[in-house]
Amino acid sequence: MSVGQAAMILAAGFGTRMRPLTNTMPKPLIAVAGKPIIDHDYDALRAAKVDRIVVNAHYLAGQIETWAARKTAPPVIVSDERGQILDTGGGIVHALPLLGDDPFFVLNSDSFWRDQGTSALARLRAAWKDEAMDCLLLLSRRGAAVGYDGQGDFLRDPDGRLTRRPADEQEALAYMGVYLVHPRLFAQAPQGPFSMNVLWNRAIAQGRLHGLVHEGLWLHVGTPEAIRLAEAALRA
Repeated sequence: MSVGQAAMILAAGFGTRMRPLTNTMPKPLIAVAGKPIIDHDYDALRAAKVDRIVVNAHYLAGQIETWAARKTAPPVIVSDERGQILDTGGGIVHALPLLGDDPFFVLNSDSFWRDQGTSALARLRAAWKDEAMDCLLLLSRRGAAVGYDGQGDFLRDPDGRLTRRPADEQEALAYMGVYLVHPRLFAQAPQGPFSMNVLWNRAIAQGRLHGLVHEGLWLHVGTPEAIRLAEAALRA
């Protein structure tokens, strides 16, 4: 089995919180620290020697296609969602024929990270246990997150299994928009648009959703103000 040799970058969304910048440009192409957000993710995948990347496109899809056409090492394949935007889960199901039969990376295109020591993608590969998990999320401590204003998403037990954050929990870990997933998780997925939360809840119930805590900085770039925060954090 080959773990993490293919990847999907989710880039189909409308980027409404990033307006007015996204009135004429899809959010993944907005520049942060001198290059588009999606290039930070692409460069991390290239450094991890991923050999095939899929990116989905719906809003201003032609601009995503132009970006993808310039990438050759590794190549980027566009999964066209012009007909209907499919959300995080449906978009992956639509692209599964392009991603192969082994565990693959998924990255959101509204954030990126900086490593401390071993790269996050290498750590995810090393932590993958096929007999124990169907999905392995990369998680951030809230103190290591820039541009994130949530309360966290998951609790992690000593074996790495995840459960949802209780409403009164103050020390939950935040989902970073990066994970490894086996295609078998999608075997009984809903048809059409749906959120990955549907499948994660199933995996939680079976004890097969796991998490890895990131060692380094996570930069969540969801609003125009978050661009300034991310660039300031990188300069510091």
